[in-house]
Amino acid sequence: MAFVITDPCINTKDTACVDVCPVDCIHPRKDEPEFETATMLYIHPEECIDCGACVPACPVAAIYDGPDSTPKSQGSLIEANAIFRAGEPDTVAKAEAIVQSHVAAHPDLMAIAPEQRAAAHGK
Repeated sequence: MAFVITDPCINTKDTACVDVCPVDCIHPRKDEPEFETATMLYIHPEECIDCGACVPACPVAAIYDGPDSTPKSQGSLIEANAIFRAGEPDTVAKAEAIVQSHVAAHPDLMAIAPEQRAAAHGK
């Protein structure tokens, strides 16, 4: 699987990663209807070419280079990234439900500022 966006992106949705992605695999983009209501951004695993351009662009260090490097505390968000599809209401709803469950299950992480949250993933 491709790169994975994790919880520092929740309620941040900084689109610097979208701007540098050469294949537009990060959704929802600002011009997509789901952008306003989505809790975070997602990487479409079939569109991602594993170039890594998004990683240094992310100001909150929310992006990992695949499921194996994604911290265990972020495991549910691997699935959210895998199923989100812009323009498909059912997959958007399923991904967002996973994110909401993650938020509820990790109040300790969510209490940390997004730009410092990635450092707490390994704890």
